[in-house]
Amino acid sequence: MELPAPLRQAVEQLLDNVPLATLKQASRTLSDRYRAEVRDGRLHMGDDVAAKAYLATRLPATYAAVRTSLEVLAHTLPDFAPRTMLDIGAGPGTVLWAAADQWTSIESATLLEASNAARKVGQTLAAGIDVPQVHWQAGDVTIDLAEMPAADLVTMAYVMDEIAPASLPRLIERLWQLTTGTLLVVEPGTPAGWQRILHARTRLIEIGASVAAPCPHHAPCPLAAPDWCHFSRRVARSRLHRLAKDAEVPWEDEKFIYLAASRTPRIAQEARVLAPPRTGSGKVALKLCQPGGIVSERLFTKRDGDIFKAARRLDWGDTLDLESV
Repeated sequence: MELPAPLRQAVEQLLDNVPLATLKQASRTLSDRYRAEVRDGRLHMGDDVAAKAYLATRLPATYAAVRTSLEVLAHTLPDFAPRTMLDIGAGPGTVLWAAADQWTSIESATLLEASNAARKVGQTLAAGIDVPQVHWQAGDVTIDLAEMPAADLVTMAYVMDEIAPASLPRLIERLWQLTTGTLLVVEPGTPAGWQRILHARTRLIEIGASVAAPCPHHAPCPLAAPDWCHFSRRVARSRLHRLAKDAEVPWEDEKFIYLAASRTPRIAQEARVLAPPRTGSGKVALKLCQPGGIVSERLFTKRDGDIFKAARRLDWGDTLDLESV
């Protein structure tokens, strides 16, 4: 996946005069903070250099994870066409760009972000986005949601890992109160990220939300450690991206986990593919999370006819309707 051309060009312009050595050092510091899930009261993008390092090294992967999650949401709820959006912990507006690329129906968006540097960069980037009204708000996601407007689409991406666990249940409840249509939460595809999504999922189900994706059921998650649920999207690296990360290959794989909760009740029919398919001559094995709340590996062969033809076209994260094929 690549960034939309207007976003890519705006990022390149912002990074044009940043010395590569400065960008590399800031990128390493930022990466270390994300990887360690540091909660020291400081902002990951606390200054202009850190915000620009994010553009070079983290924005493409975050965009890809969110865009993929939104694609699944749009497929799952094809009638959902949000006009209003609220993004919590917006950074430089990564989620806004992904949502605007998915839905041309978005007319206004409110973005809450604590970092002055991230907001400044985001406002510059958003000058080229096709959303009529974009409102930036300064604020902490754990204490400044009281005055936030409700929205059709509420999003929070790569934020829960920065928040003390004790504050998360109340935050999730407040986000759901602000959601008139669908809430999307995205986290790193690590065991810890999966656990945070599981806690959010449990609380949302308790307060009446319907899970739209990726789970095809509302039962307790059937996976058990050391296994965990996550997905992956391949991200194209620009030349500057490779230089900033001292990387040689022109791509990277972003692992992520997400949860979409909707006010539209839904009875799922499809099973979700939870791992890369294993293929062989005339056969394909799929690890499937099924509507009944179980996970199993299913082997399909040519003798299975149409369902084999459907199964062999699937990738990690796709769905398969076991009943209708």
